[in-house]
Amino acid sequence: MVRVRGWWWLIGFSLLAGCDEAPRVERAEDNCQAELVALRVEVVAADGARVRGATVTATNLASNASITGITDDSGVTTAINESLAPSPVRVVANAGSKVSSAARVEWVCDTCNCVPEPQTLQLELNP
Repeated sequence: MVRVRGWWWLIGFSLLAGCDEAPRVERAEDNCQAELVALRVEVVAADGARVRGATVTATNLASNASITGITDDSGVTTAINESLAPSPVRVVANAGSKVSSAARVEWVCDTCNCVPEPQTLQLELNP
């Protein structure tokens, strides 16, 4: 019986030894951006004036998923983001009956994020 008690005491002591204040290895910090990278889209009229309230739609050519944004007072939207990556995206704008020509945006991806090429897009509404 003495042997059995000694054995359990040894196991308990070894478990207790694991609860020390020894330094711990820290995990590497995640250097990836928490926010999605966005494409800046500016919508202009045929005369070059920026168009407020234009609808901009980007569609992934492979999955057919899409994102729609509305331009602000400066005629700009950043609603289109890397959630549509990595496939090419078709971007078009419209305001009322005026529609822009479609533009193609490619996404260049690394291990963290995807960046649009071009990073800024200007769409001109047809008269």
